[in-house]
Amino acid sequence: MESLGFIEWCLENLNYWTITLLMAIESSFIPFPSEVIVPPAAYKAAASGEMNVWLVVFFATIGALIGAFINYFLALWLGKPIVYKFANSRIGHMCLLDEQKVVKAEQFFNRYGITATLIGRLVPAVRQLISIPAGLAKMNIAKFALFTAIGAGLWNGVLAAMGYYLEAVVPEEQLIATVTEYSHEIGYGIIAIVALALAFVIYKGVKKN
Repeated sequence: MESLGFIEWCLENLNYWTITLLMAIESSFIPFPSEVIVPPAAYKAAASGEMNVWLVVFFATIGALIGAFINYFLALWLGKPIVYKFANSRIGHMCLLDEQKVVKAEQFFNRYGITATLIGRLVPAVRQLISIPAGLAKMNIAKFALFTAIGAGLWNGVLAAMGYYLEAVVPEEQLIATVTEYSHEIGYGIIAIVALALAFVIYKGVKKN
């Protein structure tokens, strides 16, 4: 309960450091929607000018990368049996984890390979956990960091743009509900664009050979 109170305090006192901390937590062991962090921060940047929206995206992405590294290295060091055992434990459930979520993330990683760490950051219910199968698969750390940063940066940029724009459109108390309503559709739209771009790059590479 104290940890939840601390998270609530951070949400009520958004600055670059609390954004980084919250996004690290969101991206690792206590997954919760990034929609409650980045859009309100961008909204605040537009309303008062206390923060810069570009720095909101930057620090949110740094936080997401830190959280992703936590999951990556825990999975790498602990191994699959312990990861699944933790997901099924009481503590795992308190962290909003269960075996089904980990299985879903692992299936997504197996389907898309290393690019899953980029695409997965845009998929609801997968973005926070995609680092676990990457660690289990011992993915190259440089590629993991690059793809995670790109994917997280894209998603944070979308959320920040929504929060910044909506400052002039909706009252603050309606912000999160409005962002949540449209974020999934936007996320899947970005996935489609990224998938087409990757397919084009692969096609050009095959054609050249």
